[in-house]
Amino acid sequence: MELKITTAQIPVYSDIQKNMAILKDAVDAAAKDKSDILLTPEGSLSGYTPRFDQNEAEAALSEITAYAKEKKTGLALGTCFFEQDGKCYDELRFYLPDGKYLGAHAKTLLCGTTNGEPEGEINDYGILPLRVFSYMGVTVGGLVCNDMWGNPMCTPMDDPHLTRKLAHMGAKIILHAVNGGRDGGDFSQKTCKMFHEARLLMNARADGIYIATADNAFPLDIGASAPGGVISPDGAWAMRMDSAGIQIKTYAVKI
Repeated sequence: MELKITTAQIPVYSDIQKNMAILKDAVDAAAKDKSDILLTPEGSLSGYTPRFDQNEAEAALSEITAYAKEKKTGLALGTCFFEQDGKCYDELRFYLPDGKYLGAHAKTLLCGTTNGEPEGEINDYGILPLRVFSYMGVTVGGLVCNDMWGNPMCTPMDDPHLTRKLAHMGAKIILHAVNGGRDGGDFSQKTCKMFHEARLLMNARADGIYIATADNAFPLDIGASAPGGVISPDGAWAMRMDSAGIQIKTYAVKI
């Protein structure tokens, strides 16, 4: 069985309409490759923020999912979104190429201060139960950014090893949407990136699972916070994107 995955390292802005134009270009690239699913970064529709216009986000979500359906391309779409319970979630939303919505994974390892009363996004987003999805006959799971690595500098809770839990739930592929903070300094570009890459490679090998991952490309002149592409179950890169700038590449995972 084969699943063609397009990973899109694209810029994420706070402007939904600006993000929409970029997402459509990514859908076009995935459709050209006859991809089964396009993976976008964390917050790639709404922006990586809980403070966005929900009405505008809903309209944009309808537009981009209809566009992807027209192009016969599935989506693992990173966006923040207010669900019917009134809570905002930092989601990875799954859509089949025919447009059917399968559901969403909500970021679980929310970032915040690690000493005293937690501050930060841990107070902004809700958490949903972990789940897997049947995607064109392949069981897949989704994770968002810190879910993969549990950065000790900004994770107030214990690491529940979500990759392992998804593997035990039957997932063969994990799609991982990232929007990591970074700058041009050595700690950001070397230490943090090495940590992120090591967790990706180690988790794939430890749990015998494919991981497809894509980070925010903004700012375009600074390397992404984490490497993007597809990692095989032996803990090696099957396909790796360049560090800086817009990168959209497709890889066929064979299960």
